[in-house]
Amino acid sequence: MADIGGAGGIGVGPYEELTFDADGDVDRGGREAVARIEATDLVVFAHGWNSDRSTATRLFDRFFAPFPGLVGPGVRLGYVGVVWPSIRFSDEPIPDFDARAALAEPGYGTALDPATRQALGAFWPEREAELDRVAEMLEDRPESEAALIEFGALVRELAGVDAADTAGAVSGVSGATGAAGGAGGVPAMFAEDVLAVFRAFTEALAEAGGGPAGDPGFSAVGGLRALWSGAKEVLRQATYYEMKKRAGIVGERGLGPVLTELAGRRPSLRVHLIGHSFGARVVSFSLRAVPDGARQVKSLTLLQGAFSHYAFADRLPHDKGRGGALRGLQRRVDGPVVACHSSYDTSLKVFYPLASRMARDSAGLFGFDERWGAIGHDGVQAVPGAPRLALAEVLRAGLPGSGCVSVDAGSVVRRGGAPSGAHSDICHEELARVVVAAGRMGR
Repeated sequence: MADIGGAGGIGVGPYEELTFDADGDVDRGGREAVARIEATDLVVFAHGWNSDRSTATRLFDRFFAPFPGLVGPGVRLGYVGVVWPSIRFSDEPIPDFDARAALAEPGYGTALDPATRQALGAFWPEREAELDRVAEMLEDRPESEAALIEFGALVRELAGVDAADTAGAVSGVSGATGAAGGAGGVPAMFAEDVLAVFRAFTEALAEAGGGPAGDPGFSAVGGLRALWSGAKEVLRQATYYEMKKRAGIVGERGLGPVLTELAGRRPSLRVHLIGHSFGARVVSFSLRAVPDGARQVKSLTLLQGAFSHYAFADRLPHDKGRGGALRGLQRRVDGPVVACHSSYDTSLKVFYPLASRMARDSAGLFGFDERWGAIGHDGVQAVPGAPRLALAEVLRAGLPGSGCVSVDAGSVVRRGGAPSGAHSDICHEELARVVVAAGRMGR
């Protein structure tokens, strides 16, 4: 058992890690160590996109730092970091946290910088030949339809999308997914015309604040060469597609069973779940493996969650016969399910709905924001009675004792450049105070 942070770190403790592989299998040593933590309350944080363990643990350290000064005298905290295989491109820095990453991208334009290329190799092992070809094409940017089509095929292959699958129905229902959180079909960005998809993402980059850093020749309009900016963005979205699948599996088959076992061994231990980005999907899907009537999970806090805002809905507004992937599961939390959201999160405001909405179904134009929104962009939707609160109001008056609640955190989650905006701007004491309020741990 150790304090997090180490030399030079803030060093909250006791701290342990739960490490999962892509199939949801957990490191047994970590599972046993977590069960031995002496605490009344266990704060469990699943990171979102991170390319390595060191980045994840530094993020945990930074986020956990305020907690000792916020909880009441009867609360003995233990801390758990959930580490799972994900990826972050180096042009997605965490504000005030990852200064080196912020400096890594300028000069590369559409090309893959070394850190991102290395991270892709770890994320998709044994695919070096395909990744080398992808990197070569992004650097050369050939003005050729054939090259762009080849690039699209390589990205589909890396994402595990069979070419035959793209000829059938694509995913057209936001928020409804299959077992273990798998997608409900092939995303349209892998099935539509390659040039049209790349152009759509190139235009979205312009909307988000410009093209790749260090690329003075970037333009949202122009010839085929301009489309390589959108092509790189589709590669990024392919990693998100893979992370979305993994997050559901890790949550339902990995973290959920660990929490259930922990409840049997430590029935008085209070658990508070936190997730950022796709990590919010991990902790949310863990509820699928928590038995009905369980009382150990006392709060669930989602920070810029990268999944559908209809996930907890009993009925989808555009399809009354279907519900969200997590419909009704907020009742497995003995406390509130808090969705912190921000309109400054460009990743969820622009790119998440774009990747989701480009579907060849009859309702494809239903509504950009309404149908295809992320819970981290505008909070919980289509759940009757779920209040919508400002962050200042929560810090002043607290949170409801149960059910879904949306908290507009845009007053603090507001910094970050293109393409992800404020998506990773989560290291704020105000958000730690939201977790403490949700778990009834405060002074």
